[in-house]
Amino acid sequence: MFLTCEGTFGIVPATMDYNGDAGPGHFHAGYQEIEGINLGYLQINGTQMFALAQVLSDLFKDIPRTTISKKMETLKIKSRRCDLQELRTLKAINSVPTRAVKCSLISKADLEALCTSCKSLSPRR
Repeated sequence: MFLTCEGTFGIVPATMDYNGDAGPGHFHAGYQEIEGINLGYLQINGTQMFALAQVLSDLFKDIPRTTISKKMETLKIKSRRCDLQELRTLKAINSVPTRAVKCSLISKADLEALCTSCKSLSPRR
């Protein structure tokens, strides 16, 4: 169900260290196939974080956003706002539109829980 696709895609290598140091904000970008859809992620402090905008537009495109919001609330899934460097990286790997000025991230574990919870809601699952 969850396959990791590491390698070059677009203009940012999947395992590129964006900052190049081990301090705060150290992360790298990659792609993972989830439910047959290639989603970009940031590996931040050992956790894969996915752009909520891409999750909603690509993975749950057939489900109303209010329904997804209610599921997230029920499952106690919290998103976190990404910082400027993270946003730029997500734009570079085409996970969010270049016009985006902000983005929220959810963890892989939360995304898996959301996928499981929404399986019965989408006609293509």
